[in-house]
Amino acid sequence: MNIENQQELYLLVMNAPVGICVLDAQTLVAEIVNDSFIEVAGKPREAILGHFYWETFVEVRSYYESALADVISQGKSYSVNEAELVLIRHGKEETRYVTFVYAPLKDVSGDVKKVAVWVMDNTVQVNQRHKVEESEKFARTVFYNSPVAKLVYTGPEMVLREANEKMLEIFGKGNSIIGRPIMETVPEIKETHLFQAYSNVLNTGEIHTETAARIMFVKNGSPYYGYYDYTYKPLYDAKGRIHGVICTAIDVTEEVIARNKLEEAEQNMRGAVELAQLGTWSIDVASNGLTYSDRLIEWFGYDPAAQDYNEVIPILLEEDRERVANAVAWGLNPASGGLYDETYTVIHPTTGKKRILHAQGKTVFDPEGKPVRMNGTAQDITIQMELQMELENQIQQRTEEIGAVIEELRATNEELEQTNVQLIHSNQELEQFAYIASHDLQEPLRKISTFVQLLEGKITEHLDEKSLGYIDKIKDATSRMGKLIRDVLAYSALPKDDINFVTVNLEDTVKNALEDYDVVMARTGAKVTWNTLPVIKGIPLQMSQLFFNLIGNALKFIRPGVQPKIHIHCSIASPDEIQSVNLKEGLAYYKIQFTDNGIGMKPEDTEKIFNIFQKLHGKSEFAGTGIGLAMCKKIVQNHNGEIDALQSNENGAVFNVYLPINN
Repeated sequence: MNIENQQELYLLVMNAPVGICVLDAQTLVAEIVNDSFIEVAGKPREAILGHFYWETFVEVRSYYESALADVISQGKSYSVNEAELVLIRHGKEETRYVTFVYAPLKDVSGDVKKVAVWVMDNTVQVNQRHKVEESEKFARTVFYNSPVAKLVYTGPEMVLREANEKMLEIFGKGNSIIGRPIMETVPEIKETHLFQAYSNVLNTGEIHTETAARIMFVKNGSPYYGYYDYTYKPLYDAKGRIHGVICTAIDVTEEVIARNKLEEAEQNMRGAVELAQLGTWSIDVASNGLTYSDRLIEWFGYDPAAQDYNEVIPILLEEDRERVANAVAWGLNPASGGLYDETYTVIHPTTGKKRILHAQGKTVFDPEGKPVRMNGTAQDITIQMELQMELENQIQQRTEEIGAVIEELRATNEELEQTNVQLIHSNQELEQFAYIASHDLQEPLRKISTFVQLLEGKITEHLDEKSLGYIDKIKDATSRMGKLIRDVLAYSALPKDDINFVTVNLEDTVKNALEDYDVVMARTGAKVTWNTLPVIKGIPLQMSQLFFNLIGNALKFIRPGVQPKIHIHCSIASPDEIQSVNLKEGLAYYKIQFTDNGIGMKPEDTEKIFNIFQKLHGKSEFAGTGIGLAMCKKIVQNHNGEIDALQSNENGAVFNVYLPINN
């Protein structure tokens, strides 16, 4: 990562809306702390940055110290959702609800080097949820004891499941209607909009509210018109599906008649809305008069008092004008339900500043269904819309960047395919070389050997001792060259992808290898011992070659005058041992150790001995081509394992063979 990218990543962390603190895994000292973390912690930056984490947050240390230690030792994240904590913020104890994560940051070797602490303050959300839960509990009590009329409808047939006494009074019915479709027991509802409103809530899950709805019921055999404020809220079953509604109704007939009192209450409510940074407005249908709150006067740049509300239209963005005018007209139509909801842009006539507003309104109708007044609110959503546009731009930018990365990956795949073709050609050339080596190279050697023997038979009597020595050297050289070619062929033939692994009993393998060395062992008095060896999945012939070469290596490099002793020991490899030979962590391996008391080797020679043609001794000291241990390494790697000789010294050789338990 270049310096510019590092700086961008640092800025991203420091400006993240989520609290982030990065700790050193060894010392638990805070190395990075962003502003969001400081805000949640309620402590100054200098009290956190560069300090031991648990000294800074001593108030929660006893609860989460062990969890943080487990994250470092086990390399797994630890998270807590909405934990209730008593924190010392700004010098005072505060109860906060915090969601946090301890996330291990590992290096390429998988070791935990850092720990990222991610925090988010959920106090507001939790408190709000607690309030909602208390409110729901209160609502259940109110349902049965409240003087407000309440009922529960369920199913597409609008079955009345529950109703309190106040609701039965509105219907003018007794308990006998409970449990039956309301359209059968209160048939006059068919002539109202109540069933349609219920169906909409059932289908959409949206709350439906009506204010001063004019509804006719039959009481004592006569029709009765009343005005009711009611709300339909969706009722969910245990699976989260809507299966009914809860209705709350208030008889506001007297309030509608006493409208002056209601308008006074609306004025008080308008003041509360102003405090909530909402603009309020009202349209008087009779006079077409438009009233704005002070905030709307500031936003629109003029006071529309005593003017026709249509005069506000030119202040709107041109493309919004017709839509807003039609929406107001529809909201004043009883068929609309009296609802108005629009988003539009206004242009300040003096400054030219544009502001995006979200306006909502509700029309009040008289008992005859004529619109009297539309009251509403407006909210400035300019910042939200700009943020949304910025987010969409960023998403588009990231999408383009991802597309570029995908294109690069596609090009890389094409290069890999070409490389694979080249490897196939190389393998074919190697196979051709092996064929040449097995035929063309060995044929001259056989001829040299044959002609030397013929020559020796013809002229032996005429040669002096020195000339006979030359002939012996020629014969020895051709023999060694033939063995070298055969060993090279054996080494090149080891990787065979088409050979499937089968069950191999290593006990039998070692016994078979010893049978081949019985003459050498009898001559040298060598002793070979082993503990229980496992059964593995592998290639039998290659396993035989592996044990044959390693035992033969120990029998070759013996110490003069010392009885050769060879011990083979099998155990389960430890995680550190697996890591030391760069095998896959998380997998289980056997460690099969070959130990002898021969001449051994120097520590600096323990790695190069596995290179092909590598010999530590001259041919006059020990015969061989230097391929045997290279073959051992290739065999072990063919079996997804590894071999080393790092524990060897001049008092004996130690070879460690690591093979997967489940290959």
